[in-house]
Amino acid sequence: MSRKILIINTGGTLSSVMKENGLAPGLSTFDMQKELHIVSGDTNLEIEDFCSLDSANIFPEDWSKLAERISQVRNDYDGIVVIHGTDTLAYTSSMLSFMLRNINIPVVITGSQLSITNPVADAMENCRCAIHMAASGIPGVFVAFNRKVILGCRASKVRSLSFDAFESINYPNVATISSLGMNIDTNAVPSRNGVFQLSNRYSTEVCMLKMFPGIHRSLLESLQDQGYKGLYIEAYGIGGMPFLKHDFISTVEKLIKGGMTVVVGTQCRYEGSKMDVYETGRRALEIGALQAHDMTSEAALTKLMWILGMTDNPSEVRDYFSLNIAGEYGKSICL
Repeated sequence: MSRKILIINTGGTLSSVMKENGLAPGLSTFDMQKELHIVSGDTNLEIEDFCSLDSANIFPEDWSKLAERISQVRNDYDGIVVIHGTDTLAYTSSMLSFMLRNINIPVVITGSQLSITNPVADAMENCRCAIHMAASGIPGVFVAFNRKVILGCRASKVRSLSFDAFESINYPNVATISSLGMNIDTNAVPSRNGVFQLSNRYSTEVCMLKMFPGIHRSLLESLQDQGYKGLYIEAYGIGGMPFLKHDFISTVEKLIKGGMTVVVGTQCRYEGSKMDVYETGRRALEIGALQAHDMTSEAALTKLMWILGMTDNPSEVRDYFSLNIAGEYGKSICL
């Protein structure tokens, strides 16, 4: 029996055309029908336009509406493919992993580095991979790019120009495509352990800050003055922050005591944080900072936004953040 797949187009490079000010989304799914059907195999495709945006113009309200649309149609299709620009794709795939937790079908986000109209583009292969992962029957949120499938909350864009733009960070690929076909590693797919329920609230009162030598604590104080409820810090190495000269950590403590949730991760893309090793990390844990462990920055930030959309009670936020919601950190069973 043929699988019924819905393709939702949000824009991005894949659907771009050259305009007066440069490449910009301009193709509708109607314009791309022929190419999409060429790579669909024996699946039954239906296509719709959600928006037509460069992904730099995708905002949290778009995530919420997209999650709602997927929730509305999830029982009408065997799988869903979302065409998306690459620049913020990993943020979208991470947030959808939380908003659509325990989704009962595959939801696969894809895009390309060249427009589908370009004869040497990667668009066709990425769509082929996404469509066939969507037809796999394996539920969850995934990213399909350059003949591999990545868990949605583990994807990160690591190259700006090459076709191999995305990698799975600190986690195995869910699937790869070779001359033997698509090989799916079911051990890399988190198990559904509850009933799906749309959870698409979020908070935009969240900031991400990257440490650099000479950063001043007044920057942190300004965030509190502006009413931010959450802060994700990309710290040094395995999670170190300064406490001499400009005592950054003592200012973080003031934020936490004032009710802000502060999460600390690492600027290093691989291997994650381990803040109990050095004094610079231990001091942060002692004052109540949360640790991102081996999460991507995209997952840590969107998880914090998602949690603060449900509660701003610091103890409840701490409890939620400690749970492995969608396979975003560690190798434990998702809760």
